[in-house]
Amino acid sequence: MTFLTRRFLLVAAASAAAVAPFARAQTPGTINVGATATGIPFTFLDVKTNSIQGMMVDTVNAVGKAAGLKVNVQQTVFSALIPSLTAQKIDVISAAMLKTPARAEVVDFSEPVYSYGEGLLVKADDAKAYASLDDLKGEVVGAQVGTVFLDMLNKKGIFKEVRSYDSLADLTRDLALGRIKAGLGDQPILAYQVRQNTFPGVKLAAGYKPVNVGDVCLVVRKGDKALLDQLNKAIATIKADGTLAQIVQKWGI
Repeated sequence: MTFLTRRFLLVAAASAAAVAPFARAQTPGTINVGATATGIPFTFLDVKTNSIQGMMVDTVNAVGKAAGLKVNVQQTVFSALIPSLTAQKIDVISAAMLKTPARAEVVDFSEPVYSYGEGLLVKADDAKAYASLDDLKGEVVGAQVGTVFLDMLNKKGIFKEVRSYDSLADLTRDLALGRIKAGLGDQPILAYQVRQNTFPGVKLAAGYKPVNVGDVCLVVRKGDKALLDQLNKAIATIKADGTLAQIVQKWGI
């Protein structure tokens, strides 16, 4: 084989890959789903079964069943979910990821499966009333990396310092130790964890009013309309037959 022939074949292969951006590595009829291990009750690692469980895992499994798709859920760090999706390591994100304009520029969102806003965490012995973030002006606050809540705090521009954390466990540890004054996170996740006493020494600020209420959806690569249509049809099915409502009730959110 001549050099020119080899070069032609390489160029042809690259061109073929370019015109098939949504080709999936797994077998037909299967979707690889990214979910986090730290988003109880939406997604979390069940140490007894060593598998990812939670409301969004049940949801994507129900959607897959309604769509006739086999679902392969794999653990992915929250901040790596979108990069993994765009790099075609996964096909769908099913996690506590709120739909935002910025995210919608790079990925596509399904019809909503759940809606919620942010919760404010403070120390358990903090008796101050917090109605809004303005009540924390000049304080050190924090949020998890890759979340809209970290962006909220940075854009607010009134804090002494905004710290970022890889997990809510790390955030609440610093909060309980007094290293930060407060932290923002997904209200249902925080409420569930506090009820389970997973995060000792902290509590939700009861009077805080969320301002960033958004939709949780399944997420696919930008322009993957065929898969998105398939998922949306299945979401409509599990909403209509009550399956989604049963899942939400099961997880107490």
